[in-house]
Amino acid sequence: MSTDVTAKSPAPAPPGRSGGAAGDGLLALVLDGMRRNMRQYGMLIALGLIVVLFAVWTDGDLLLPRNVSNLVLQNSYILILAIGMMLVIIAGHIDLSVGSLTAFVGSMAAVFMVKQDMPWPLAVALCLAVGAVAGAVQGFFIAYGGIPSFIVTLAGMLIFRGLTEIFLEGQTLGPFPEGLQKVANGFLPEVGPNTNYHNLTLLLGFAMIAFVIFQEVRDRKRQQEFALEVPPAKLFLLKLVAIGAAILTLTLLLASYKGAPIVLLILGVLLVGFGYVMRNAIIGRHIYAIGGNLPAAKLSGVKDKKVTFLVFLNMGMLAALAGLVFAARFNAASPKAGLNFELEAIAASFIGGASMSGGVGTVLGAIIGGLVLGVLNNGMNLVGIGTDWQQVIKGLVLLAAVGFDVWNKRKVGS
Repeated sequence: MSTDVTAKSPAPAPPGRSGGAAGDGLLALVLDGMRRNMRQYGMLIALGLIVVLFAVWTDGDLLLPRNVSNLVLQNSYILILAIGMMLVIIAGHIDLSVGSLTAFVGSMAAVFMVKQDMPWPLAVALCLAVGAVAGAVQGFFIAYGGIPSFIVTLAGMLIFRGLTEIFLEGQTLGPFPEGLQKVANGFLPEVGPNTNYHNLTLLLGFAMIAFVIFQEVRDRKRQQEFALEVPPAKLFLLKLVAIGAAILTLTLLLASYKGAPIVLLILGVLLVGFGYVMRNAIIGRHIYAIGGNLPAAKLSGVKDKKVTFLVFLNMGMLAALAGLVFAARFNAASPKAGLNFELEAIAASFIGGASMSGGVGTVLGAIIGGLVLGVLNNGMNLVGIGTDWQQVIKGLVLLAAVGFDVWNKRKVGS
């Protein structure tokens, strides 16, 4: 007695179902990647939502090429400070003196260039050296004197503010040489044929896209060589497309106006340089180590005092650079310059993913945090929100960012 057994073939999928499944799979990959890297992508997504919100609210005025250029120029000095502040916070410290140091360097620049008629390149070099010395002095007391950074930089804030008043004698001093003004307010020159776009800006934008893609692909290969976990290929490709689209959009907006501001190139150099140092250089790893676990870093042979000293020396130089950019942008040095700049830089760092306990943060995160504050300021000005409510909203954004960081830590710990 035999029994015929016929294998049943699976029922064909309904039309269109396979595409939906693929789409659902990609969405699941994106959500899983965001969940695993919420600290990195959270504020980037928030920045995108804020841009979209104010673009709609202002009927597109936020994304006008002229306004985008002004947005870069208006926030350049805060972004410079935020880069240095991010390194300070990663190392487990804080710097309250950067706003006053910014004003002090601006006052010295005015004295050198306006009163003493010193050539502006030489004056710029001297001012950067003054900032480095100021940061080194504070770093010495913190690293080798054992005084908490909060106290040392609080004293520095008072000292530099007082010296600014002394140097300027309570008055505004200007104007600055035209060459220095162009650094803070100028744009790249026009080159090539007339294409209705700024050709040099387009070239730089495409070069930046190629560089970022090369860097991301190289980092992914290195992680795979060391058997580290990497995101799926589809999610990685989606990330590259998103980054390329963002850079291309910004490039086209700037190229359709006057081109890329010179100060944007300075920011780009700082971003790439400090990003490389924090990712690949030994001192970058040591900064993360002393901020994440100081006793373990000491046992591992990290020279914590030297690293702390260099972090504050670097912060002083960046504060000096920000002071020069700020003074040149407004073409005058004022005793009231730099007010609350330290708070803006600290807020940008925490919004960009820094942790109060140290050891966490990226240079790109500092830029993103600064842009969040900059877009908020610009957008609220465009829609006519008063300065009183602007302060309230920025305070709530900072509280939400730090609260998110605390929540994320608890979730990971559990």
